[in-house]
Amino acid sequence: MHFAEALPLQSGAALADYTLVYETYGTLNAERSNAVLVCHALNASHHVAGMYEGDPKSAGWWDNMVGPGKALDTDRFFVIGVNNLGSCFGSTGPMHLNPATGQPYGAAFPVVTVEDWVAAQARLADALGIEQFAAVMGGSLGGMQALAWSIMFPARVRHCVVIASTPRLSAQNIAFNDVARQAILSDPDFHCGDFYAHGVVPRNGLRVARMVGHITYLSDDDMAEKFGRKLRNASANQDYKFDFGIDFEIESYLRYQGDKFSEYFDANTYLLITKALDYFDPARAFEGDLTRALANTQAAFCVVSFTTDWRFSPECSREIVQALVCNRRRVTYAEIDAPHGHDAFLLEDARYMNLVRAYFGRIWDETTGKEQA
Repeated sequence: MHFAEALPLQSGAALADYTLVYETYGTLNAERSNAVLVCHALNASHHVAGMYEGDPKSAGWWDNMVGPGKALDTDRFFVIGVNNLGSCFGSTGPMHLNPATGQPYGAAFPVVTVEDWVAAQARLADALGIEQFAAVMGGSLGGMQALAWSIMFPARVRHCVVIASTPRLSAQNIAFNDVARQAILSDPDFHCGDFYAHGVVPRNGLRVARMVGHITYLSDDDMAEKFGRKLRNASANQDYKFDFGIDFEIESYLRYQGDKFSEYFDANTYLLITKALDYFDPARAFEGDLTRALANTQAAFCVVSFTTDWRFSPECSREIVQALVCNRRRVTYAEIDAPHGHDAFLLEDARYMNLVRAYFGRIWDETTGKEQA
């Protein structure tokens, strides 16, 4: 969907003539009361679930969660996935032409925030005729967007589902993001963000950025179980190669992830999205008081964390829950004992899926009037 009217950004800039790419699943009911917005995380997109015809490898990034009969049941709910501005999966981003110059935006694409994404999503909802969402849901960076929705548009969100997320990044998380950005910025092929004109891609920077990021998505226990100190192609006569190539399985895995990522993701997009992560802090305008930041919310909340998630630890979710309790909001909180670290929100876990299924079952009963009956 194209938008001609300029979108004011938190930076003071504005983005005009932009396009948002989105997908929908299920059917919007006559009352338009069964819509659920699913917000994506760093390297995901609008393609939340299902497969594209003729492409069996194109499963949506949350296909285990969203679909007919699944935890978020598209036989009941009308699910919307929106690709964020600045992304590299269709919505207007750095690789698209700047109407003012006729050249790719590149480094000139404005820095965007979580709140800017939510404002753009609200415009899309307006265009689709959806005045209120039954729920806004997301994991990680998507959870930040869901939380921002509840603050910015309190009357438009009945339920807010925040999974494996945080009200702000820690200094350690900001540090990881900056190391990843520096890997890209220092790649000779980056060309100050205008690498499109040079016909190159800063692959080495992207590889390292992804490797750094991927380490933070896994728990130490998960890495130990999967890889430990296992060697890659060790011979009977010599265990170590005594060079700086790949000795350990974990090295091979991280390089594979980095190589794969550099083939499809845009370097400028990575910079933009990690900076949006860093900037998110709704309590900042309230002298660091999250309770005050959430005071005007009206939604009921479901907050989920995972015990081995050290990137956005359970303590981060508990801070959100405590602030909501102080505001007398309806809150469901679950701390899932799962071994997979931050990535657990994307994976199968029976307790996790059953919890989400039950919560959306409650939303469905509320939507159809069964809860009152």
